[in-house]
Amino acid sequence: MQSKNPPIRRTKLSFLERLYLPEIFKAMAYTFVQMFRPKPTMSYPEVRWKPPAIFRGRPVLVEREDKTGTRCVACGLCARVCPPLAISMQASETDLPQERYPITFEINMLRCIYCGYCEEVCPEEAIVMSNEYDITYHTRESAILNKQQLLVPMEKVKDRLEFLRKYKNSVRRAEDQVVGEDAKS
Repeated sequence: MQSKNPPIRRTKLSFLERLYLPEIFKAMAYTFVQMFRPKPTMSYPEVRWKPPAIFRGRPVLVEREDKTGTRCVACGLCARVCPPLAISMQASETDLPQERYPITFEINMLRCIYCGYCEEVCPEEAIVMSNEYDITYHTRESAILNKQQLLVPMEKVKDRLEFLRKYKNSVRRAEDQVVGEDAKS
């Protein structure tokens, strides 16, 4: 049985191509040039990397402006949307204007996959992904963070909150455009 495809003809290599020396010299020249360029490596922990606002680090609870507690209203959306079920909470009623607050709020950092769904779904901007990236735990129990360990002042996550507001506004504008185009057709 013969093949229907024509045979592949190989091109003849020149003497220099067969010798492979020009390619070796090109690689050595590239290496020599790279030796004098600035290094992208940082000397961590002496030099700390400042992550951009889009960076998703450890999730934290945002403290209220008046420092009386968390902004969380215990709606439970973050716990429901969490894919690995890392968030757990218990809600309680209160006489304050916010109506509800979490009695307990825990995040199991061994389960957290840093997806950011919790901050995306939060209506009060109470849970956000911080810019912390050097996270270590010595025991499994210390990796389960409670409400007090998660609470941070609003000033500390101000950049992330501004980024989220811009992101959510751009998503709303895009949705409005799609709805407007659907209405026209």
